[in-house]
Amino acid sequence: MRRHLIFRYIMLVLLISMIGFISINTFVRYGVQEHMIEEKQKVLYDEAEILSTNYMNNYYMNRLTLTGLSTQLHSIDTFLNTRILIVKKNGEIFLDTRDPRTMSHRINIIETEPEVLSHTFSQPQALKDITNEPTLSVSLAVYADYDLKGYIVMLYATSGMVDELSYHINSLNFIMLAFTVLLFLLIGVIYLLNIRPLRKLTLAAKKYAEGDLDYTISPKDKTVFLPGEYEKLLESVQFMATEIKNLDDYQKKFVANISHDFRSPLTSIRGYAEAMKDGTIPYEAQEKYLDIILFETERLTKLTTNLLELNRFENNGVMLDISSFDINSVIKKTCETFEVNCLKKDIQLNLTFPEESTLVYADMGKIQQVLYNLIDNAIKFSHNNSKIDISTEIQNGKVFVSVKDYGIGIPKNSLKKVWERFYKTDTSRGKDKKGTGLGLSITKEIINAHKENINLISTEGVGTEFIFTLSQTKPQ
Repeated sequence: MRRHLIFRYIMLVLLISMIGFISINTFVRYGVQEHMIEEKQKVLYDEAEILSTNYMNNYYMNRLTLTGLSTQLHSIDTFLNTRILIVKKNGEIFLDTRDPRTMSHRINIIETEPEVLSHTFSQPQALKDITNEPTLSVSLAVYADYDLKGYIVMLYATSGMVDELSYHINSLNFIMLAFTVLLFLLIGVIYLLNIRPLRKLTLAAKKYAEGDLDYTISPKDKTVFLPGEYEKLLESVQFMATEIKNLDDYQKKFVANISHDFRSPLTSIRGYAEAMKDGTIPYEAQEKYLDIILFETERLTKLTTNLLELNRFENNGVMLDISSFDINSVIKKTCETFEVNCLKKDIQLNLTFPEESTLVYADMGKIQQVLYNLIDNAIKFSHNNSKIDISTEIQNGKVFVSVKDYGIGIPKNSLKKVWERFYKTDTSRGKDKKGTGLGLSITKEIINAHKENINLISTEGVGTEFIFTLSQTKPQ
């Protein structure tokens, strides 16, 4: 559960909420409280200056009686909810808007709380003999005719700030709670848009990993749960599964084909060897069957060599030894090796060259192998008493080599498959029992390694033509 993305999102939201609530109720509360104290001090100081200018100066100039001053101060006390003390310059309180007893007891602030008068602003604290609750005090000296007459002390009980502070903090807590709810709603949206589709893809990947390569997500789930990006990812995963399935089918086909191609010559070799050993084949006839055994051995050698060569191409690429040579001469020499096969089927090889010598840049040994495979293929699928046309043509610095037969041709649905390993157009193997199905695969690998092209034109019952290109310029 802890490894799940949704769990981590929930824990992250809870952590953010916890940090938010702790911050609001500690650091923010303290900051708001300090701000409120500063603002209150400023207001009280401004009011003290007004009192000093409008009332205290009139009082000390005998234009306002103590009773009139007391009446005005009580009105201001009520309006500001602030206790006002008028203190003589020796520190004795002679007017208190809240408790007349402080005047009768002749309390001296300098003796009880000297810092109240020595500082303009004092932090909330209880004042001895005046108040028992934390009180914010603002002190202002009063002058008349440039002579210190006394002090105005404004006292504001901080309990009056509690309700206001609680209102602000509760508002912030409510906002934080709403923000937390919003984050959880956002997690729900993320779950629907990202996590749930991701789980669908994870399930699909798990099914494919378990070998269920036919598993698919329903079209409804694709439409409802998979946004465009996830749908493309799913298509990629499904394509990978299809390729794996095709590879699995290819491996099965590979094993079946290679088993067949190895078993046939091995069966012949074993059968003829046992027949010669037990005397079934007389001594004078053994030479014929020894030739058959040698022929089948050669088939096995050729098949093994082709498999190793294809494996080397696939793992390390085709290593080329590029040189300049006459392609016409190579074609002639390759055709000479098929003289016996052509005589057996009465096939005529027609060579057409526009020039006596045509130079190309390529790997001569690999191109000989390409020519051998294509000519061998043409002879194999040509009718008796027919012909094969082999020609070269120069166009735009390229040499086009063509090998064309007039044999059985290739079915239309097999044209793209002939390059596949072990593929044979006749699945029953009735026409081509001795082919390995690897020749054209090797041919295409070699031409691709030269960064050239090879094309196929074929009509069933008419014939087949292979055309590949070679460069007349040295590759960079």
